[in-house]
Amino acid sequence: MSVEHASMRIIDGYARGDTDLAADQVWALEAHLEVCAVCRDRLSAAVTAEAPAVAALVETVWSGLQPQLPTVPPPPRRRWATRLSGWLTPAMVPWLAMAASVTLIALLLDLAGPGAGQVSLVLLFSPVLPVLGVAASWSQGLDPAYELTASVPRAGLPLVLRRTASVLAVVMPVLLVGGWATGLMVAQWLLPCLAFTSAALALGTVVGVTRAAVALTAVWAAVVVAPTLAASGVAYVLRTDSLPVWGLVLLLSMGVVIARRGAYSLLGAHR
Repeated sequence: MSVEHASMRIIDGYARGDTDLAADQVWALEAHLEVCAVCRDRLSAAVTAEAPAVAALVETVWSGLQPQLPTVPPPPRRRWATRLSGWLTPAMVPWLAMAASVTLIALLLDLAGPGAGQVSLVLLFSPVLPVLGVAASWSQGLDPAYELTASVPRAGLPLVLRRTASVLAVVMPVLLVGGWATGLMVAQWLLPCLAFTSAALALGTVVGVTRAAVALTAVWAAVVVAPTLAASGVAYVLRTDSLPVWGLVLLLSMGVVIARRGAYSLLGAHR
């Protein structure tokens, strides 16, 4: 595809229904057709020339519907609901509420704890709290509109990032308050939070976002949370000298997400 318009080879193949077109080409063409009237006109002409049976069927359906259109009332406008659907799903709401509640409970336990020798629960749970919301936003079992969401032309990386940003927009202010109240540096909870979230997205290009989020949460609970609570000590990954490592994980994960951004246009990335 060129910078401005789709090539006629792709448009003609799309009109014929060719199966040899790559999935990313089909996705890119459908997304481009939404904003390009010129290519829509070219596709209309290509359908007439390359698939006359389809053009005849469309004309027959249109001729039957056109007389009825003036009597059909227009659908109600839901501009805000339409815009929010690209950022949030109903399945995310209880998970976000749970993440915020866990943060508040951890903060209360920190404030009521024995003091300096105790590891901060806010710090301990901060990496995995946004991952729960990210998992819910891409869960096939929780989202009743999963098939519709996963099949639209713009269901790739931009939609993944928008929903991830909506999760962070809810969780991070709560963590900010918790970190301030317990005396934590912002970088102590912010870097692990962002690194874990980006790692879930990076691993999601291979096994699916939900599976990646669940797996990383389970590993964190088994390797860090349980030993830390049992030993009443501070693990290396929770200390300030581990921040460069978290920064490196964040950069590497972002690199993987960018390099494999095409994987999010496939259904497997929404499992």
